[in-house]
Amino acid sequence: MNALTTSVTTPNATNLSILHAWADKGWLRRLDSALAAFMQELDASASPVLLVSTAVLAQMEGRGHTCLALRLLVAQPDDVLTWPPQAQLELQALWAALPVNLQDWLAALRLSPLVRSAADPSDRGQPLVLSGTEAEPLLYLRRYWLHEQQVSQQILQRCASSQAVNEPLAAKWLDRLFDVGDKPEDDAAAVDWQKLACAVALRASLTVITGGPGTGKTYTAARLLALLFAMSDEPQRLRVALAAPTGKAAARLRQSIDFSLQELTSRLGTALDLGALTQRMGAARTLHSLLGASVDTREFRYNATNLLDIDILIVDEASMIHLEMMSALLQALPSTAKLIVLGDKDQLASVEAGAVLGDLCRGAVDGNYDAETARYAKATAAQTVPKEYLAASSHPTHLAQQTVMLRKSRRFGGLIGQLALAVNGGKVDTADALIAGDTTEVLHATKHPTVDAVLDLAVTGRPGAKACYADYLRLVNARSKAELDDEVAHATWVKSVLLAFDRFRILCAIHDGEWGTRGLNQSVQRALDHAGLLKPRGEWFAGRPVMVTRNDPVLGVFNGDVGVTLPGPPGSTALRVYFLDGDTLRAVGVSRLAHVETAFAMTVHKSQGSEFLHTALVLPQGGGKVLTRELVYTGITRARESFTLIEEQDGLLRMAIERKSQRASGLEAQLSFRKKSQ
Repeated sequence: MNALTTSVTTPNATNLSILHAWADKGWLRRLDSALAAFMQELDASASPVLLVSTAVLAQMEGRGHTCLALRLLVAQPDDVLTWPPQAQLELQALWAALPVNLQDWLAALRLSPLVRSAADPSDRGQPLVLSGTEAEPLLYLRRYWLHEQQVSQQILQRCASSQAVNEPLAAKWLDRLFDVGDKPEDDAAAVDWQKLACAVALRASLTVITGGPGTGKTYTAARLLALLFAMSDEPQRLRVALAAPTGKAAARLRQSIDFSLQELTSRLGTALDLGALTQRMGAARTLHSLLGASVDTREFRYNATNLLDIDILIVDEASMIHLEMMSALLQALPSTAKLIVLGDKDQLASVEAGAVLGDLCRGAVDGNYDAETARYAKATAAQTVPKEYLAASSHPTHLAQQTVMLRKSRRFGGLIGQLALAVNGGKVDTADALIAGDTTEVLHATKHPTVDAVLDLAVTGRPGAKACYADYLRLVNARSKAELDDEVAHATWVKSVLLAFDRFRILCAIHDGEWGTRGLNQSVQRALDHAGLLKPRGEWFAGRPVMVTRNDPVLGVFNGDVGVTLPGPPGSTALRVYFLDGDTLRAVGVSRLAHVETAFAMTVHKSQGSEFLHTALVLPQGGGKVLTRELVYTGITRARESFTLIEEQDGLLRMAIERKSQRASGLEAQLSFRKKSQ
């Protein structure tokens, strides 16, 4: 330890050797230490503070953070870098040779020609940006700081863009679109938050609608579309687009909105031509497809200089949208277009850096509506905002006035819903009691499990939850001659296989190890082979489920798309991977899919936007800080009828519920700086 402490005071080559050694041990990524080395190349006199801060910042970005909170890093590096015990000893030794207080760290960073102060209007292209406040300074990689600035500016402009509303006409149509009844005032449960969300969306070019499963986000979006259609002077000219981060989520969005619009048709009769609206929308698309992604670049076809041709854009599953994607979307959207953002703020944040929906909805549970919003809600939606949701400050934010949280779940009222609420509320004992006390077998926890217990579940299901992988494989193995010889019968058979596959899914917290996706996918495949349900011969075989791992706009497949490998249509002997978007089949030859992985088990992250009849959530002993409340909540809410919990050891559920995910970001602070003028 003494040698290490002494070494950090020697030339910076020694400091870099320490960082490289940590990368060799797996405590840092090689990319992290390489970035620090690059800074040394740019500035031979780079300070130890700069090199260490750069390496840690790069690692934090890889863990989903958009910046590095320097105060916490200086005071409690153990909490920032959750490394094994032997690593913590070396970390403490290095820290003993670095400045003790935050001000000295900041001084060292400000002296560097590689660091730009955000308050400095001059920009020399520095790779790092120091932002935040004196009390809570934040260090950024340049591009993430720029993305954050772009997103915050766009959000604030859109929320402040006041649009005139014909309030009597809005009130008339809202009453036709929603049930009208006498409701007591100042009762949060009595407020029709869906109706209020539609009214709010009329007045600005951005509206954020958040809520848990079954709260009716897409139901609300469909009525909002009808309302905008009815209120428009030229409804026949409205250009409407639907999008989501994944193909599955996009298909579900379109399917849900179509269903709601069909239900509305019977309510409205001939008063509104909703059929024309439905036709005008076109297919829901992934965000990558909407923006015109290319295979070999991060750039999109549509951007600030080539805007999307859209009047209304509805984006679902926004919790999955990372900072860079939100920046690209907002820049490509015309300022006159309305953006409706839907999502569950309590789900896992995006895999890549940023937690945009969480930042946007930080105060959504409290409402924070001003007097004008309360007046407007009464005049247009006949809703009285309860006192507890009125702003305590005389200057609430613009964003709060355009954010509505849906608070009543119409689908998740049963045991799965109760468990999700308990987890989301951090109620560990309630969650344990719900699982242990369920005699209906809707909820189940496998005690002292082995991997074999997971395999039994995959092959045969369990009492009270029979959905498993045997469901779709029996269909794969029972093709009739008609399904082989007739195109229509073949398409019907393929759809039935895909729907049966989506009845069950194993969700994991991690990729590696026997309890991760890679280990379990191999184990499940072998178990299905031993059971005679699957014949895995070579890389590609009938029945192999796969997930796309890289966007390929040419093929029309995107990261996260899940399909099943099956024989092609009549006249073809080649295998194809079939994907189901709503009621539409897509097929890609297996020889063209270079970036896929087997998908019996998938991460909870990748499952967002999907639902399964029976969901099995695997919590591994080595999950570390990946095991969080948000991960468990997201996993539970993927289940429609049955949920199985598999803990590698007792207490992992409790530990996960008690650990709330935190991502360093300056976006929330940026959005709260500018207040709504009165």
